[in-house]
Amino acid sequence: MTAFLIRRLLQMFVVVILSSIASYAILNLAPGGPLSFLAETQNSGANRIDQEDRQRIQARFELDVALPYRFTRWLVGEPRGPITIGDQQYLADLVVGCQQPGQVRLRYPDGSSEIIEEGCVNDLTLGELEGRRVSRGILLGDFGLSTVMLRDRPISQLIESRLPYTLWLMGISTLISILIGVAIGVYSAVNQYSRFDYAMTTLAFLGASLPTFFIGIIFILLFAILAKEAGLPYLPPGNATSARDYVIPLIGEVEAGSTLDLVLHFIMPCTVLVLVNVATWSRFVRASMLEVLRADYVRTARAKGVRERLVVLKHSLRNALIPFVTLLAGVLPSLFAGALVTETIFNWPGMGRLFVDALGRFDYAVAMAVLFITIVLTLIGYLLSDILYTVVDPRIQLT
Repeated sequence: MTAFLIRRLLQMFVVVILSSIASYAILNLAPGGPLSFLAETQNSGANRIDQEDRQRIQARFELDVALPYRFTRWLVGEPRGPITIGDQQYLADLVVGCQQPGQVRLRYPDGSSEIIEEGCVNDLTLGELEGRRVSRGILLGDFGLSTVMLRDRPISQLIESRLPYTLWLMGISTLISILIGVAIGVYSAVNQYSRFDYAMTTLAFLGASLPTFFIGIIFILLFAILAKEAGLPYLPPGNATSARDYVIPLIGEVEAGSTLDLVLHFIMPCTVLVLVNVATWSRFVRASMLEVLRADYVRTARAKGVRERLVVLKHSLRNALIPFVTLLAGVLPSLFAGALVTETIFNWPGMGRLFVDALGRFDYAVAMAVLFITIVLTLIGYLLSDILYTVVDPRIQLT
């Protein structure tokens, strides 16, 4: 087991580095960003931006740093240090390969300063400048600063404010989905070709085939708009809480921000996720159970007179859950990353909505932080699933 864990951890580290390079390169090539407005205005001939403004924006977003150094700065925090160019103070580094070498003034935390005539240097001293802090690198848990959504504030604060909503939504919906999906899958397999099996199989195909946004819109139309117009109890269509108090028939006045208000907003996005996930879990468990129920040892147990309940729960279900463990690997990253489509449809302030907003507003630092954490959690999930194999099936040895 020790050798297996060491080998897997080394493999995970390599995968994290390669995935980070790929993600950083893709987002670096993505359209938009801080200099897109400059290109548009210069192409149109209106409001020409002078060189000083261009340098200011480049330094603000560290675009004056060569791409490889910019990546290593984001990943491990090297090279690092705040600088000033002329009379303007910036956070960016001038390193080997920069396009605008020149006189650089270094400011240190104790207030002292130093002028360097050669602007291209390999490393600058770590410090703070105008309330900004220098990132230590995302590998050390420092996600840097948000450039748009929470301007010049740590990304960790933005994640901390959104993560509880995602954990609550994804945690409860995943737990309910697993409990219902496993039960339906086992019962459908034991009672194959029954009316219940046909009904659940049809519903599972519908749940897996229909887009999540379509189900979400239907829920909003039925349980929020039409129910309210008909004078029936309705559910709030979006957000996690309301901005002001409101009245629901048969329930009464609901105070904005109360526990009841939060629960009412929670019901629809949770139900949509449960319906979609139950369709996947139930179909997978049903197929796995049908394969196990045809095995020789199950027929032998029945021939010995073992009660059907023990045959299903003890002899069949445990072995049927072995491939089921593979799907559990995706639960851990989903608890953090959230549900992009569902959270966007219901305006749920979770991590999925944060990622969509970060891409839409070109706050790539936030998007990269969410991607990086999701990659790490995905790898941890697969590692845990391999370990769970040994728990479900003692015959499996990790060496």
